[in-house]
Order: sequence, then C-alpha cells, then structure tokens
Amino acid sequence: MASLIREWVGINTFASATQTKLLELLGKIKQENGNTLTILVVGKGGVGKSSTVNSIIGERAVSVNPFQSEATRPFMVSRASAGFTLNIIDTPGLIEGEYINDRTLEILKRFLLNKTIDVLLYVDRLDAYRVDNLDRQVVKAITECFGKGIWNRALVVLTHAQLSPPDGFSYKDFCSKRSGALLKVVRLGAGLEKHDKQEFAIPVVLVENSERCNKNETDKKVLPDGTAGIPHLVKTITDVVLNGSKSILVDKKLVEGSNPNERWKLLIPLIFAFQYFFVVKPIERAIKNDIAKEGRASWYKKDYGCDQSRLS
Repeated sequence: MASLIREWVGINTFASATQTKLLELLGKIKQENGNTLTILVVGKGGVGKSSTVNSIIGERAVSVNPFQSEATRPFMVSRASAGFTLNIIDTPGLIEGEYINDRTLEILKRFLLNKTIDVLLYVDRLDAYRVDNLDRQVVKAITECFGKGIWNRALVVLTHAQLSPPDGFSYKDFCSKRSGALLKVVRLGAGLEKHDKQEFAIPVVLVENSERCNKNETDKKVLPDGTAGIPHLVKTITDVVLNGSKSILVDKKLVEGSNPNERWKLLIPLIFAFQYFFVVKPIERAIKNDIAKEGRASWYKKDYGCDQSRLS
C-alpha cells in the first residue's frame, strides 16, 4: 500500500535552524541525485522503524502502537517540497518467532518491484545490550533479497538513544561498543569480507524519537552527547546518497531470482560435447571392437570345425 504525494508540511514543525539544515541537505541531494529520494526502513519488530519515519517527516504519518509491531504491511510515505519528493517506505518486522518471516519478505519484494532504493535504514535499538543469531538472520535475508551492494547504500540507525548507560560506561563508550557489536553482525550476515571494509563503510546514527528527548537553546532535539539527532540523520543520508555507489533497482530478476534455465543455457553445448567425446564415442568404439571380436571368433570356429572333420 502506498500513500499519495502530499505537501511536506511537517517540515515546518521543526525548529527553524533544523528546517534550514534539512532544506540545505535535501537541496544538495536534488542537485546531485535528482528530484526524488526513496528510503527503505527495515529491521526487526518493535525497534522504532515507524517512529523514525515519523521523526524524519515531522508528523505522525505512520501509526505507532507500543503494544504491537509497527506496520503489518509495507507503507510508503511521500512528501514534496520545492520540487523535491521524499519517499520513505516503512516495513513490518522481518522476524516471526525465532525465524525470518518468508511471507513478509515476499510481500516486501513484490511491493518494491520496479522501485529504486536510494538508501537503506537498518534500524535497531541502542538500549538492546546484546546481538544474537536473529540479527544475523535479518541481515542475511536483506542481502539475499537485494544483493550485497545494498550495504553500500545503507546506514544503521539506533533508536532510544536518550538513555543512561549501565554503570561503568560513559555514553560515548557504550554507544561505541553497541555500534561495533551490531556492525560486526551486519558484516557477518551480509557476507562482507575484511577486504570489503573500506567499500562497505556503514555509518551509524543515533536518534531519539520520543518527546522525552532533551532540547537545546535553539529548540533542537539533542542527544546526551549534544548531537542534534534528525539533522545528523539527514546529513548522513545525504552522505550515503552522494558516496558514488549505485542505487538498487528492484526489478523482476532481483525479486524472482535468476532463471535456472537461463543460467545453465550456455553450458548446454559443453555438456553435449562432453557426452559425445566421453560417452558416445567410447560406446561406439566398444561396440565396434565387440563386433570385430565376434566376427573373428565365428570365422575361426567355422574353419576350425571344418579342419577337425577332415582329420577324422
């Protein structure tokens, strides 16, 4: 399901300094990358994907219910301002129980057919103190759907960033350890090798979507380290868009996978040649040898029999 393109009135709800920064960054994207930007937001359920969409848009564009996983189906929010259209696609959580929900993945791929993904936001919570196999499963599923190249267009967003770290950790150290642990799992799940590290340099951004987030003297929402969350997020999105990598077009081949018949088509002549020289020809030689031996044996037996009769 997708929404109609509406005027981006939500941008007026930001502090004036934030509005200026956002328009400056989006103008840069428009100048370098075109009039449209499409962002895909993915992750497990309950991590704050829908809330992050609302924070970027500046309005309650997507329903958020604390007692259920965000969206139940993909939903695209489209907003236009000064000739520029921003599309943000909210998605359901990819995990059901302890496994990837294949039906959700299939619905997502069909929804994205013929759309171009400019940026992937992989969302998780900063206050989740560990990573596990579920994280790796989600990353692997995303990679299998859209290819390894999607991580060149990705950034990790950690929500619930207005927190007090556990005892013994400074805010900076805690964020660094949490980010490092998650990035390690992303690299493992995506199959990114050590030599890919420079190419797939995935940035991490912290955000706080709730109203409890502190504000500075210019009315910007700021994190405990003083970072203005949304402007920093949009700046990082801009950096990803302009990093020189290609956007991902979700075409039929990407959705359905390569046709196995087409994949092996080029090998058919080689298979026939192999069969001819290593199967057919040896069989022919064997048959000819058998015929020759059989003919010789019959001739010898016949003559030998005649000679024996003469002798008797």
